[in-house]
Amino acid sequence: MSNRAAIAAAAPAAEAERVEKMGRNNTSSIFCLLFLVNFLNLISTKVNAGGVFQVDYKFAGTERSLSALREHDSIRHLQIIAGVDLPIGGTGRPDAVGLYYAKIGIGTPSKDYYVQVDTGSDIMWVNCINCQQCPTRGYRGLELTQYNPKDSLTGQLITCEWEFCKEIMRDSSSGCTSNETCLYTEVYGDGSFSMGYFVEDFVQYDRVSGDLQTQSANGSVIFGCGAGPSADLSSSDDALDGVLGFGKANSSLISQLASAGRVKNMFAHCLDGVNGGGIFAIGHVVQPKVNMTALVPNHVDDGFPPVTFHFGNSLNLTVYPHDYLFPFDGLMCVGWQNSGVLSGEKTNITLLGDLVLSNKLVLYDLENQTIGWTTYNCSSSIKLKDEITGSVHLVGAHSIPSCAFSQSAQKAFIFLLLMTLLQAIFTGL
Repeated sequence: MSNRAAIAAAAPAAEAERVEKMGRNNTSSIFCLLFLVNFLNLISTKVNAGGVFQVDYKFAGTERSLSALREHDSIRHLQIIAGVDLPIGGTGRPDAVGLYYAKIGIGTPSKDYYVQVDTGSDIMWVNCINCQQCPTRGYRGLELTQYNPKDSLTGQLITCEWEFCKEIMRDSSSGCTSNETCLYTEVYGDGSFSMGYFVEDFVQYDRVSGDLQTQSANGSVIFGCGAGPSADLSSSDDALDGVLGFGKANSSLISQLASAGRVKNMFAHCLDGVNGGGIFAIGHVVQPKVNMTALVPNHVDDGFPPVTFHFGNSLNLTVYPHDYLFPFDGLMCVGWQNSGVLSGEKTNITLLGDLVLSNKLVLYDLENQTIGWTTYNCSSSIKLKDEITGSVHLVGAHSIPSCAFSQSAQKAFIFLLLMTLLQAIFTGL
């Protein structure tokens, strides 16, 4: 066979191979495009000691169809606006250090922080690494942690040109120019305060995934990095890592998560005045049913008798003697005091705190600016509705241990326990 004949005979085969290769390339390109679009949602990565990423395709071994990718994306979006179960601990009894606190995770990698839950303030803050007066142990022996933005892969400083900072500083007399760190000062009704600067990082929380079941989730939140709390907040008897504000302003944690589509701007708490701890949930509570009334800014109804508070929509708050009376040094004391706070109209403001709100489920609907409550067993559970799927899940009560062992303390305890067991074994022999 001549060279020309050999070339002529090979031409159809070469053309067929070229067409087949183009088909493979087109198929590969389409798949790569789908893969890149869904990369962040469809893969899990593992890093070995050498820093090499091992990538596992989520749909390995299955049909790589657009319908499967759309279904996955729909499920992912359904999980965004789900309820949140926030474990709480502490107690509100006035004959002891009365406070309620939650445990949250901050940063990448996440570290645990104990923060006092406060529905009357608008920012979250935790003590930072540069705080000189902050104790390492606080309320009932809890081990405290100072946040360091440099230790987190996702932490960053907030500067004055951020829209968040501009809104915060809008009503402030202090100036803030571009490229400067955005500062904050939070003053509370009892005169205590915290000051520092704003940072942004991921906050880890428990998303409700079933009856009394949760899955880890996170959201990016701007919060305060405390450089120095007042003596009231740094006392070792009741010190915590910071304060978690659930106020109505856009700067609060719930408002930020709600604006990002992570949660509903609604939450509820039920403080267990007997056993401590209780229920704290973000989302739409569907059971028990609670009567609601409007949240009116800068106004407390002054037409109430000594122990019963009357609000709009025929909603009353009855404070029973076992709620506001407590024993102290052989005496029965009344748990009422002058708040020392005046409104813009120079009228007295009454603050309803832990004593009044114990053993009641309190609902805050910040989307519709209403509040409601009902007497409830705070050691039981409530039902939270997923607004997208319509499913309803149970959220139960929690009581975070009041004394958390450090890792070194845990190791020492285990070592002593083993030594005791070995001694008992050899003595028996």
